[in-house]
Amino acid sequence: MGRRTLQDVADLAGVSKGTVSAVLNDKKTVKESTRAEVLEAIRRLNYRPRATARRRTSTETLRSVGFVLREIGNPYYAEIITGAESYLRERGYVMLVAASEGDFKAEQRIVKVMTLKDVDGILLTPVLDNETDLSHIFDLKRRNLSFVLLEEIRGIQANLVDVDNIEGSKSAARHLIELGHAHIVHFAGPQYSLHSQERLDGVRSAYSESPLIFSRALVVRAGDSLEDGYRAGLQFFRDLHPDDRPTGVTCYNDLVALGLCCALDELGLRVPHDISVVGYDDLKILNYLSASSRLTSVRVPKFEVGRTAAEILHNEIEDPNPGSPRKVYLNAELVVRETTAPPRVMPRGAQPVAAV
Repeated sequence: MGRRTLQDVADLAGVSKGTVSAVLNDKKTVKESTRAEVLEAIRRLNYRPRATARRRTSTETLRSVGFVLREIGNPYYAEIITGAESYLRERGYVMLVAASEGDFKAEQRIVKVMTLKDVDGILLTPVLDNETDLSHIFDLKRRNLSFVLLEEIRGIQANLVDVDNIEGSKSAARHLIELGHAHIVHFAGPQYSLHSQERLDGVRSAYSESPLIFSRALVVRAGDSLEDGYRAGLQFFRDLHPDDRPTGVTCYNDLVALGLCCALDELGLRVPHDISVVGYDDLKILNYLSASSRLTSVRVPKFEVGRTAAEILHNEIEDPNPGSPRKVYLNAELVVRETTAPPRVMPRGAQPVAAV
């Protein structure tokens, strides 16, 4: 369904566009019976005037954008929020932030509240799993409320700003393969994130371009937090025979990688002497760790992601005739630090792998 227009309202109410505009601007020249018909047409069509039109009907000049993120405690989002807020503040917008904590029902409630609060647009990192109900996303489209996704929802035509997660994760696994690692596992992220699948696909792609054979046994379901990485690390490595132990690990994000490093240290395994570890996101805090534990990671341009998403949202809010949805993919790049090195001991039965 396309965006409802002033003409649609006029046609349904049987009046001119000028009359609809007069009702929206609360002009006294419109008869009450006609006003009631126009308002009923607006209700039935779920017509939502563009932000510029709504501001003409109010003495207030406050403008706002909602940001619905997934994990409030993840520093990854702090840099994205900073990028978005800096762009919006320069243009007179206030940004309201709320977190779903990976619960799609919470996400639905937040989106509903923000809609009722009459925000001008929404930035959204969606929760995606087998039980996810996307009715609130379709409702945003039906209400003509501008929004930008920071993670793709397949099958939904919408503005999107993201990075190429497959290529980014592929570069992490390729780095370990080129160092000579022949047994690499992947600590995967939460199932409610498409990024989890994309980063797993990147590891699988790196394997496919090498002599190594990928299998599901090389995937460890971890999560997205320090605690998840620590727990999964202890559980996976505690009882492994040294000959069966992987020499390299790629992780869903930096928090999982740092949690894993803590677990490995507790088990008496040294990084990268015994096991090389690669994270994802390249959080700012990595620059302040001790030199011996600074994490190799895939850098996501988080500030630019936020600012670009805010720019696209702002342009659509202000444009009375927005075009087709935009999809922007920014580049992720590997940053090599101290947690990766060639393997000290080849796993049992493994053969050296040439650089690819």
